[in-house]
Amino acid sequence: VQLQASGGGVVQAGDSLRLSCAASGRTFSSDAMGWFRQAPGKEREFVGASSWSGGSRYYADSVKGRFTISRDDAKTTVYLHMNSLKPEDTAVYYCAAQRFGCSDSGCFERGEYDDWGQGTLVTVSS
Repeated sequence: VQLQASGGGVVQAGDSLRLSCAASGRTFSSDAMGWFRQAPGKEREFVGASSWSGGSRYYADSVKGRFTISRDDAKTTVYLHMNSLKPEDTAVYYCAAQRFGCSDSGCFERGEYDDWGQGTLVTVSS
């Protein structure tokens, strides 16, 4: 599947932003869709995931309560809604797809994802 992430930008602390990831190339509803991020000089880390269209949502502790994932199967697009942004949220955000969904720990592991988008930069100023 091909993934195209968009929606990044420069915002101030406390602002909100919505990232989009448009998928094409295969059935979308059964895939797990994940969001990861990579800050300068750091490893790529898990942000959140949707196990499949009607399945569970998982979030990193650092974003729980502030970020939410939603999906629009008709548009084959997954969204990352980010609220109360902090400077430490500054990173390149990547979306990723895992065929046939994921469960529990498999949703958190970047090695379990089959396809990746190109990333979109989010900069949060203090």
